[in-house]
Amino acid sequence: MSGPVVLLHGGNVANWMWEPQREAFADRTVFTPDLPGFGERVAEVWPGLDAVADDIVAGVTEQGVDGPFDIVGLSLGALTALRVLARHPGRVRSAFLTSAPVQRAGAGLRLYCRMQLALCHAPWFWRAQAAVFGIPEDSRARYVEHGLSVRRETAAAMIAEVCAGGVPAQVSRYSGPLLATAGEKDSAAVRRSLAELARAAPQAQTRLAPGVHHIWNVEDSGLFNDVLRSWLDGTVDRRLVPVPQG
Repeated sequence: MSGPVVLLHGGNVANWMWEPQREAFADRTVFTPDLPGFGERVAEVWPGLDAVADDIVAGVTEQGVDGPFDIVGLSLGALTALRVLARHPGRVRSAFLTSAPVQRAGAGLRLYCRMQLALCHAPWFWRAQAAVFGIPEDSRARYVEHGLSVRRETAAAMIAEVCAGGVPAQVSRYSGPLLATAGEKDSAAVRRSLAELARAAPQAQTRLAPGVHHIWNVEDSGLFNDVLRSWLDGTVDRRLVPVPQG
């Protein structure tokens, strides 16, 4: 019998982003928790990535899963999943991480983050971001709504951790299967992060998803679902592109 799957959402959204996956994986036990400070938990304080990882594992355990599970994380969710691998390696059967920004932020990204904090209550900013990320028209209103719902304090604390970069040293405690991907049209920093992940976890397989941006589980849910299904079945979808060397 297939085991449970835990899907961790990105920043400035909530667990609604996994609706295409919940429908496609109705044959599995799927958990899509809101991270602290987002979605139904928007009033909570962002406690830091380590605490969020512990919170996720505790929440899954409270749902009756006390053994290993497959973990999937996108962007902030991928950073959280890395902390789960480092802090609770025995609880993870396999890991699929995508769009993880683990490189320390350069000047350009830091400028963007300052702009995001300054404009976090401007609907036009989130509409522009939805277009940049290639989010389909029928999902943009919800993306804008959730971007506006995140408290500035939460965004500032989250952004500080993301900009600091780095892969937790103890991620080497996890020796199970690991697939690290990024969208082929994702930012250069996110694509470069794949090399850092490979250095930190030598068993990691790194790939690019063709033709997509950052939030590609929504942008091209069919491709994402096929890739995830193949991974959970023990293979890597052949449409994924090897990461160029050098």
